[in-house]
Amino acid sequence: ARQGLILVTGPTGSGKTTTQAAIIDLINNQRACHIITIEDPIEYVHNHKRSIVDQREVGEDTASFARALKFVLRQDPDVILVGEMRDLETIQAALTAAETGHLVLATLHTNDAIQTVDRIIDVFPAEQQQQIRFQLSMCLLAIMSQRLLPKINNSGRILACEILRNNTAIANLIREGKTHQVYSVVETSSKDGMITMDRSVKLLYNAGMISYEDAMATMRNPKEIKDLEK
Repeated sequence: ARQGLILVTGPTGSGKTTTQAAIIDLINNQRACHIITIEDPIEYVHNHKRSIVDQREVGEDTASFARALKFVLRQDPDVILVGEMRDLETIQAALTAAETGHLVLATLHTNDAIQTVDRIIDVFPAEQQQQIRFQLSMCLLAIMSQRLLPKINNSGRILACEILRNNTAIANLIREGKTHQVYSVVETSSKDGMITMDRSVKLLYNAGMISYEDAMATMRNPKEIKDLEK
């Protein structure tokens, strides 16, 4: 995709920065474009490969994410990475950037796709929320929510993830404020590359990679939990 919003979400220490860096590296290897990152702090240094990568650090090169985003838009980037969407101003600027022909990558401290959509909309005052729903439904490309779970036998950690890819059904639900129904679309769209967190965790558990306790603690759908065989 050449424009739109990709969100990587999850609690602190869930590997969001690593995933973002991998996406930037993929773009850097595959196409010639101008990438600007706004990070706090810079954790991965990207060399220019096929793309030019300018990395900015909040506190060093710029006062805030929101301020940097406004400035960055004047420099004609193709891809913008926003370390974190912390406030209304940053979210608004990221949505505008995604709408105006840029590919925007950003992170949020949310646990799943529904929580992510609701968090973005709830940041805004009530009278603006319908407009934001519309904007988000139009520019959202995907949400990847991550958790790093301990592997059995303490042999490191393994990634469980929920993947939502925006389509007509999901865009309509976002626009109509029916985000609670998004889960069932993700659940039934595995052929389109989507997966719920519960399903991801279940696959890891059934493959003998994580413990029953960790699976139970991460899953949220009571029906899925009931189906888990000890």
